[in-house]
Amino acid sequence: MEYRTFGRTGWQVSEIGYGMWGMAGWTGSEDSQSLQSLQKAVDLGCTFFDTAWGYGEGHSEKLLGQLIKANPNKKLYTATKIPPKNFQWPSKRAYALDDCFPPNHIEKYVESSLQNAGLEAFDLMQFHTWEDHWLKDERAMQKMADLKSQGLIHAIGISINRWEPWNGVKAVESGLIDAVQVIYNIFDQNPKDELFPACREHDVAVIARVPFDEGTLTGALTKESTWPEGDWRNTYFVPENLNSSVERADVLKPLVPEHMAMPEMALRFILGEPTISTIIPGMRQLRHVEANIAASDKGPLDKTLMDDLAKHRWDREPTEWSQ
Repeated sequence: MEYRTFGRTGWQVSEIGYGMWGMAGWTGSEDSQSLQSLQKAVDLGCTFFDTAWGYGEGHSEKLLGQLIKANPNKKLYTATKIPPKNFQWPSKRAYALDDCFPPNHIEKYVESSLQNAGLEAFDLMQFHTWEDHWLKDERAMQKMADLKSQGLIHAIGISINRWEPWNGVKAVESGLIDAVQVIYNIFDQNPKDELFPACREHDVAVIARVPFDEGTLTGALTKESTWPEGDWRNTYFVPENLNSSVERADVLKPLVPEHMAMPEMALRFILGEPTISTIIPGMRQLRHVEANIAASDKGPLDKTLMDDLAKHRWDREPTEWSQ
């Protein structure tokens, strides 16, 4: 495992982190399997774990707390997210700060997350939705700064809406946040336009989420793919999205080098972007943990392949099903 500096915090975090949504928000989750996979990741050098209150109303946070307690002699970086008060993902332009993150709501859910995990502090506390215009109301950031001064959180971050990397640039430029979490993968390269330059200028850490484009960049989905009733992916992969995503992933398959799987290629493409501090793939099975973490040891792809993959940028805009 290789490590990178997490922005101005100076933390040295594993460049392959762990996204914990799948341990509470997707079908097929089983706690014993989840904990086994989490521990395997720690054993292989993973030190950054990202969860949220919204992942099973604190269930994923409880799993993270168990992992921390099981590894008292290792520094594992903990990140979670405050849910918006209206419980609407993603946010909309019309939402005011009081709709999503009034100060008393922030404090309530920071305390709730700490209780769920059994921790005295989280390393990173993030807003689970974000609108740059909320910066005009100083109360939210003032509350976060207060919680930071109390030692309940060590750094402040935002999680940027799907396909809106521009809607976080002002937060980065404000100097009030330490990290941004944004979708970045072979298809979603938009953050390179405005967000990444701002993060480099202001020394703000970047967490790359959805490295496999919700599964299409694993190469395993087909136009006939379905999921059990209640699985979030049924509402995301509507025919319009599933068909076009599979078609684009199929075009990539001939580019996958011999003896390399598509998920490895997808991760190593992201590792080729130095602005990224850590990538947080979801990993519920041991074989996925082993394969994803191994991508770090193999390093970035060669320049020719990186250039070829850059041509597969897919600029998308939020829609009703994109969530």
